[in-house]
Amino acid sequence: MPAFHYKAVTPAGEVVEGRMDAASVEDVIARLHEQGNVPLAADDADSAAGRSLFARWQRAPLGGAALVQFTQQLGTLLGAGLPLDRSLQLLLEMPEGERARNVVSRVRERVRGGASLSRALEEEHGAFSRLYVSMVRAGEAGGALDETLKRLADYLERARSLRESVIGALVYPAFLLFGVLGSLILLLAFVVPQFVPIFADMNVPVPFITRMLMAIGSFLHDWGWIVLVLLIFGALYLRMRWREPAARRALDAHLLRVKVFGPLLLKVDTARLLRTLGSLLKNGVPLLSALGIARQVVANRELAAQLEPVTESVKGGEALSRALAAHTAFPKLATQIAQVGEESGTLDTMLLRAADTYDGQVKSAIDKMLAALVPVLTIVMAVLVAGIMLAILLPLLSLTGNIQ
Repeated sequence: MPAFHYKAVTPAGEVVEGRMDAASVEDVIARLHEQGNVPLAADDADSAAGRSLFARWQRAPLGGAALVQFTQQLGTLLGAGLPLDRSLQLLLEMPEGERARNVVSRVRERVRGGASLSRALEEEHGAFSRLYVSMVRAGEAGGALDETLKRLADYLERARSLRESVIGALVYPAFLLFGVLGSLILLLAFVVPQFVPIFADMNVPVPFITRMLMAIGSFLHDWGWIVLVLLIFGALYLRMRWREPAARRALDAHLLRVKVFGPLLLKVDTARLLRTLGSLLKNGVPLLSALGIARQVVANRELAAQLEPVTESVKGGEALSRALAAHTAFPKLATQIAQVGEESGTLDTMLLRAADTYDGQVKSAIDKMLAALVPVLTIVMAVLVAGIMLAILLPLLSLTGNIQ
C-alpha cells in the first residue's frame, strides 16, 4: 500500500504533518476528516520530492482577475444547479489566457477522474493558496460549495482591488524616483568629475560642499562598479536572511514598531485574519481549526507567533476576544467586535464586518500616504539637484569675482 505525506489542522488548532498508508489521496483526506482534522495538503510520499522540483514551474498560472473570474463563475454555475463537471466544461471556454484554460482543463480532467474539487486544485502545486483549498474543502464537507466560492470571490476581489489601487498609485512616484535618482547618479559619476581638473587649475578657494561633491563623484566614477557589486551581494544576503524564520520574525517585530508603517501593517494583517476566520467559521470550520489555518495566512511572523498562545487559551475554554486581547497586539476594536459577536452568537458575521472596517481604514491610509508621497519626493529631489548645482556654481562665481 502506498504511503502519503499529509499536513492538516487538528481540532485543537495545531498544524500537524505525518505519513499515512492508504489506497489513495482521497482515502487519506477521508481519514483525516474522520479524525476531526482539516486537511491542508496530501501527496504521494515517494513522489513529493520529485514534484516539488517542478512546482516552481507550475506555480501561480491563475491569479488576479482570472482567479476572481474563475471563482465567481464557478460559484454562479454551481448555484444554478449545474454539476461540477458540467460547470468546469463551461468555464473552459471563458478564461481569456491560454495558461488559465490549461489550469481549468487539468482541474476538469482530475474531477472527471473521480477527484474532489479541492484535491484537483491542490494538485496545481501552489496555483491556489492553502486558504483557497481549505475553504473549498470545507464547502464540500458542508454541502455549500457554491456559497463558499461566492465568499471566496468576494475575498479575492477585495484583495485584488486594494493591491491594484496601491500599484496604480505608485506608478508615477516610482518613475519620478528612479528618473531623478538616475539623473543624480549621472551627474555625480560623469558630469561632476569633469570639473575636478578645472577647479584645480583655477587657484580659487573651493567650498567644502564642492570638495565633498567632487570626492563623491570621483569615487563613483572610479569605483562605481564595486558599489554595484556590493549592493547585489547585500541584496542576496538580505534575501537569505529573510528566509530564516528567526530573522524574519525579528524584522517583522521591528516593522510593527515603526511609527508610520507599523500601524498600517497591523491593520492589513488584522483585516486578513478577521476575514479568514469569519469565512472559515461561516463554512462550518471549527474555531480551533480556523485559527490553525488563519495563522498561516497572517503575513507578519510576529503576529502569527502571537496566535499560538491564543489557540492554547481558546483550547482551554477562554473566549476568542479575551485571548486576542491578552496575547496579541491586534487592535482593541477588533477584540471588542469579536466579543460582541460571541455574545450575540454571530461571531462569523461580526468578524467579516470588522474585516470590512479595517479594509476601509487601510485603503484610506494608503491613499493619504500616496497623495503625500509625490510632493515630498519632488521637494527632496529638487533640494538635491539644487545642492549639486550650487556646489558647481560657487567656485565659478568666486572665479568671476576674482577676475572682475
